[in-house]
Amino acid sequence: MSIPVQSGGQPLPPLPLPRRPGPDRDATGRKNMQQLIQLRWIAVLGQLGTILITHFGFDIQLPLMAMLAVLLGQVIFNGTSLLRLRLARDVSNGELLLALLVDVATLTMQLYLSGGATNPFVFLYLMQVVLSAVLLEIWSAWIILITTAFCFVWLAYAGRPLTLPLDHHYGLWSLYLQGLVVCFVLNATLLIVFINRITRNRSARDSRLAELRQRAAEEEHIVRMGLLATGAAHELGTPLSTLAVILGDWRHMEAFRSDPDLLQEISEMQTQVLRCKTIVTGILQSAGETRGESPEATSVCEFLDELVEEWRNTRPVQAFGYQNNFGQDVAIVSDSALKQTLCNVLDNALEASPGWVGMEVERHEDTLELSVMDNGPGFAEGMLEHLGRPYQSSKGRQGGGLGLFLVMNVMRTLGGNVTARNRPEGGAVVTLTLPLSALTVEEESHDNG
Repeated sequence: MSIPVQSGGQPLPPLPLPRRPGPDRDATGRKNMQQLIQLRWIAVLGQLGTILITHFGFDIQLPLMAMLAVLLGQVIFNGTSLLRLRLARDVSNGELLLALLVDVATLTMQLYLSGGATNPFVFLYLMQVVLSAVLLEIWSAWIILITTAFCFVWLAYAGRPLTLPLDHHYGLWSLYLQGLVVCFVLNATLLIVFINRITRNRSARDSRLAELRQRAAEEEHIVRMGLLATGAAHELGTPLSTLAVILGDWRHMEAFRSDPDLLQEISEMQTQVLRCKTIVTGILQSAGETRGESPEATSVCEFLDELVEEWRNTRPVQAFGYQNNFGQDVAIVSDSALKQTLCNVLDNALEASPGWVGMEVERHEDTLELSVMDNGPGFAEGMLEHLGRPYQSSKGRQGGGLGLFLVMNVMRTLGGNVTARNRPEGGAVVTLTLPLSALTVEEESHDNG
């Protein structure tokens, strides 16, 4: 549902939820799955090197064919996981749990074939438990813990111990203790590297969620203001029509017609009442309460020239500098949201600088750039740092600062951006950038049949 808003005497159109592309989702699960895939490749290479060194270097007999078959299964599973990541949808907690369970299963098979619980690399189970605590929901982490504990106990009963010399009294020269040291260093290194990466993924996700919450709060604020504006538009319609009729009657009365000054003031009053009625009508049309208007085909230069002429004729501006450097004209659809947004920025500039307001139009490839300048006091540094936040105003009145807040949200909805800075010679510049694709007509082809 669309709700209009109003600021600075000009109506602003309703803002729908921001248009987000389909695949724009929380990609934390995908990034974490990528980390597991990288870790699994390292595990495959590490296991292959350890098996070959142990079997041929230390002359400890291992079931090579069976252990290499387990490694081949890991390679196939990792390749399948890579294909899965090519899909658009996010990776769920259940898929991460399954991946870790497969890692626990392959580690258990390798340990079973190489000494069972007496293999010093049995402590690699700890890495699986720590990763599950970081990656998974709490109930899934408990499943990994219970599974690894069960596998450890099962290896103690079913595993075939390695035929190793009883050389523990040699200290670090003992093969078993050397295996423990290698297992510890491997565990610690991999956990530091990969948990740091996973933590960065979570931090990026939290930042994204915070941004979405802020945007949702702003949109809720806009909807509330829109409800108030729509109600006010309903209430103002009748008295404005009455004033228009009364002023029309006064223009034909002899007492007013004979006095040129009074007649001029009546004309000015009629112009302002007409402007108010246009504002009210625009609010109601934006809210979908009136019908009959359809978008009009125009061009960038024609659209801006007409906007500038209308704005200049309906505002008490003393000097207005308009420079259109757009270049070759482009056909577009007349967009009321952009029109009312630009009028809002011009109104704010006029309020800050009644003596002079300037506007420049530029084109940078496929981007329209509109710059509105004034000779006013400029923006405070705090306002520039938090541009577009509601209720931040340099005008010193309660409820001010909504103009740029609304402009920012309209431009964001249209796919554009708003920046502001202070001019070195005094005053401020507000720049609106908008892709031309947001305004151009999309041709649709229909097959005749």
